[in-house]
Amino acid sequence: MKKDIVVIGTSAGGVDALRELVGGLPAEFPAAIFVVLHTSPDSPGILASILGRAGALSAVCVSKVEAIEPGRIYVPKPDHHLMVDRGFARATRGPKENRFRPAVDPLFRSAAQAYGPRVIGIILTGGLDDGTIGLAAVKELGGTTIVQDPEDAPVPSMPLSALTHVDVDHCVPLAEMAALLTRLTAEKPHEKGAFIVPDEIRIEVDIAKENNALEAGVLSLGEPSIYACPECHGVLLQVKADTNERRLRFRCHTGHAYSMQSLLAEMNERTEESLGSAFRAIEEHVLLLRHLASHVRNDSPPAQALLERAVKAEAQRDLVRQAVLHYPAAADSAGA
Repeated sequence: MKKDIVVIGTSAGGVDALRELVGGLPAEFPAAIFVVLHTSPDSPGILASILGRAGALSAVCVSKVEAIEPGRIYVPKPDHHLMVDRGFARATRGPKENRFRPAVDPLFRSAAQAYGPRVIGIILTGGLDDGTIGLAAVKELGGTTIVQDPEDAPVPSMPLSALTHVDVDHCVPLAEMAALLTRLTAEKPHEKGAFIVPDEIRIEVDIAKENNALEAGVLSLGEPSIYACPECHGVLLQVKADTNERRLRFRCHTGHAYSMQSLLAEMNERTEESLGSAFRAIEEHVLLLRHLASHVRNDSPPAQALLERAVKAEAQRDLVRQAVLHYPAAADSAGA
């Protein structure tokens, strides 16, 4: 069987990397290409037009369901996962994974489940570690794995994570990737036999396809942890790690999923926001106390009491301000 399904995941620095990669592919490229680039929910959704102008291949933004055709690039509409089924691609509003929708892992898992050895999975430049678990699924089900050389990537975290946790087939600079893809997709068909999809991959694909997480079997993925989901505040399950993953990850009963790095980054961000809110609240309290004190006689006991409270509140405010200023940055958490 030919390798005719190419899935690509990228984040920071990804637009330029994708442009270069697809720009190097021939017009007769025999595989369909599916791309996830981390974007904000209110992104203008112009990636398809950017990639369509970058080279000889046409590109489409998947808003519902699109038939799969060779030599075509598929990207999801903003705030949607891109999923691959036999014969078509679809956009879904499944739970966020690794803080993003679209996320790389759902795309890679779904392609691996549908096409097994026919899949080529590629991780390009990006922060944190989205795509590592998905690339492991591609490898597990017989697909081919490619990672951009971290020294060639403007943001190397995603490639480094993939190389650390997946037995990658090819690690090459971006400039060599189009030629490698052209060669891999032109190889003679070969049979690898039937592939068996593990229950864990099936469950996680079903969740990303908008199926109810509990009905899909999310509780069988792991044991409850002591941590709450930053998104919905439900209990996070610690997903049972297999020999291919070798790393911690979590999923809640409504379906939100986190790698170790993405959970650290999300909790860091939300803690920083909470500290900032506390600082603003105390500052407003100080302003109110001083404002009230100014409307009574300066030497009266009520005025003095208000000013004393204001001084105490200012001391608390300054402590919180120091906590905000010196709280570990998200980048520090990302290196865990």
